[in-house]
Amino acid sequence: MTDQDERDITAENEETAPEAPAADVETTAAEVDAPPMPEPQDVDAAAVAPEPETVETEPAEASTPEAEAAPVPRSPADLAADARYSATGKRKSSVARVIVMPGDGQFRLNGRPLEVYFPRRTHQAVVRQPLETAGYVGAVDVVARIHGGGISGQADAVRHGIAKALIEADPALRGELKRRQLLTRDPRVKERRKAGLKKARKRPQFSKR
Repeated sequence: MTDQDERDITAENEETAPEAPAADVETTAAEVDAPPMPEPQDVDAAAVAPEPETVETEPAEASTPEAEAAPVPRSPADLAADARYSATGKRKSSVARVIVMPGDGQFRLNGRPLEVYFPRRTHQAVVRQPLETAGYVGAVDVVARIHGGGISGQADAVRHGIAKALIEADPALRGELKRRQLLTRDPRVKERRKAGLKKARKRPQFSKR
């Protein structure tokens, strides 16, 4: 075989050889352009694991104190049958010496019932005010000796004396009675008359003739 024949056979083989697929060429180009992958490193799993979230719980709010309820009086059975609690009440020039004892709610004012001694309902309500505040209406009897002053001043004096006597019977009632100003002695009194004047401050009328 001559050299010319060998060149012809080589040319034919090159023409008949299959071409490389385009996909392989594209893949090869992408692989060439892609950056090199980093090598895996040993990482501690405990360091990578996320820390558990801590939820702060607010302290429970303290229960608000309930509104102050009316004082609970002692039961009349807790008081001795012969217990007697005395006190002196005053208002203006009236003085009332009061005795409070377990009973059924009767009043003896200078030997007379409440309705007879104080016919006006206003004065009767004034006298009963400490008992209604303490819850002792119908549970105790009241005996009082009163002198001086007028009808209104005597009613206030009896109220003052009853309130002070209830403190002797049950000291827990002091706060409520004091808040209602039933233990405070009203210091207002009539001003005395001065010499040369008609009353405390009224002057006689001047006459020219």
